[in-house]
Amino acid sequence: MIAARWEHFPHQADMGVRGVGPALAAAFEQAALAMTAVVTDPASVAPAMAVGIDSEAPDNELLLVDWLNALILEMAARHMLFSRFEVSLDGHCLHATAWGEAVDVEKHQPAVEIKGATYTELKVEKGESGEWLAQCVVDV
Repeated sequence: MIAARWEHFPHQADMGVRGVGPALAAAFEQAALAMTAVVTDPASVAPAMAVGIDSEAPDNELLLVDWLNALILEMAARHMLFSRFEVSLDGHCLHATAWGEAVDVEKHQPAVEIKGATYTELKVEKGESGEWLAQCVVDV
């Protein structure tokens, strides 16, 4: 069985985020978790408040960027961090719920502010082993 996980990968002054999962939706969830981990330890963020997010794009790669940018917008507008994600996909339409809490500088000690998800190193694909990979570079 393929275990869902997230990773970072180096990219000059920015940071790569990568989600891996047994299904595409799980890979998108893990990419979002990797993005939170650029800012703070996701374990320090309580999943206290739910926020709904919908995205649509012509393909999976653009959908990943749109999903992560929608999360960045919610983080900035609501002054929140998110630690739990539930994504469902219907073609290239994404429906998600992100759970998190208001930023507490003392508790979360945010390392950076993410400006946006980019097309750099953008890849969404199913590997030979059956696991899905969703990755891109985020501008910090």
